[in-house]
Amino acid sequence: MDKEQNQNLNDKIEENNEGEKSSINESNQISEAKIKGEEKVDIKSDEDKVKELEDKLARTFAEMENQRRRFEKEKVEAFEYGGFAFAKEALNLIDNLERSKQILMNDQKLKETEALNKTLEHLEIIIKDLTSIFSKNDIVPIESLNKKLDPNFHQAMMEIEDNEKEPGTIIQEIQKGFTIKQRLLRPALVGVSKKSNDKDKDKDQKNEENKENSEQK
Repeated sequence: MDKEQNQNLNDKIEENNEGEKSSINESNQISEAKIKGEEKVDIKSDEDKVKELEDKLARTFAEMENQRRRFEKEKVEAFEYGGFAFAKEALNLIDNLERSKQILMNDQKLKETEALNKTLEHLEIIIKDLTSIFSKNDIVPIESLNKKLDPNFHQAMMEIEDNEKEPGTIIQEIQKGFTIKQRLLRPALVGVSKKSNDKDKDKDQKNEENKENSEQK
């Protein structure tokens, strides 16, 4: 009897021990799983942080490169076009010399005189020297006469009837235009051709005829 009771107690103790061991193993497995999960979360967040930093660095470098290029471009433009305003004002010298030359040539009292010829020669030399200086600094005149009107370089001031030229052809240059390093310094002021209107001509002729007839009466 005592032996059986002792045996039963021993069996129960062993069952309890095994149950405790299994519960301990389960709790250990759960805690290990939790730890592994936390490690995965931590690893993932670290990777995201690295990618975020790499992205920020790439954008910062790209912005720095853009700023460097912009600075280089502005530096080149400042060097090339720094004298833009001065060059534009200097063109007035040529304009004034050309006007003076034209006034002297149209003066009836001075026509065909030795003084006029010498003065015109000197003016021509000065104009050529100025043009040469401009040319050395990449300031060149715009070709206009007999060219098609180009709004990028020409400014039409008037239309002139001319049936021999195509409409829009430049047949008169009022003021010479210039470019500096292929950039417009000032446009050429020009007169362009247009086809004459036959109807207007007929009207003018009829008006003239009616006027003559009324005067004769």
